[in-house]
Amino acid sequence: MNGRCIVICAGSLSAKAVERKQDDFVIAADGGLDYCDILGADPDLIVGDFDSVGPGKAEFIEELERREPQRVLRLPAEKDDTDTLAALKEGLRRGFRDFRIYCATGGRFDHTFSNVQCLLFLKKHNAAGYLIDESGMMFVLEDESISFGQEMKGSLSLFSLSQKAEGVTIRGMKYTLDNAEITNDFPIGISNEFTKEKAYISVRKGQLLIVLKTSNL
Repeated sequence: MNGRCIVICAGSLSAKAVERKQDDFVIAADGGLDYCDILGADPDLIVGDFDSVGPGKAEFIEELERREPQRVLRLPAEKDDTDTLAALKEGLRRGFRDFRIYCATGGRFDHTFSNVQCLLFLKKHNAAGYLIDESGMMFVLEDESISFGQEMKGSLSLFSLSQKAEGVTIRGMKYTLDNAEITNDFPIGISNEFTKEKAYISVRKGQLLIVLKTSNL
């Protein structure tokens, strides 16, 4: 798939708009349907048990099921997958490998943390996932590297999701590391800063959560 799978969740409304491209596919995860109009993203598919949709939306979903049943994936109330994870699995099934996830933070902390775990799920299935809000994004690095141009502004924090992340290198930022080991019980990677230089981050073995706070994505 050349396009992206955009998933709109039911966390805090932490984005002003969704920039949808021609080949993108939009999934509303349950109560995320309430945000679609605000974000300017008409969903191609609605997924969930619909226990958190707003007033009037339940009737809309029932009518859509009658007119265009292929646009609704109704889930049982009792299930192992969260609505977000079910939406991501459906996106993977349809061949997408680039996932942009909106309104997936804030609100209940357990939901936010489960959505971070969803980033790991995508990584394990050879896909890239990004939790996006108006202040930046979160994503996972696993045994890989990433670089940023000189124009990047703001801050970047990184945390080990695995028990330890080995061979962590940071260059071109205010605080640097060289082949370091970072553990998941010591937040040494918080609040680094871009310095108008090209920045580079790599991890030889392990999983890092990258939290990027910037206005120039």
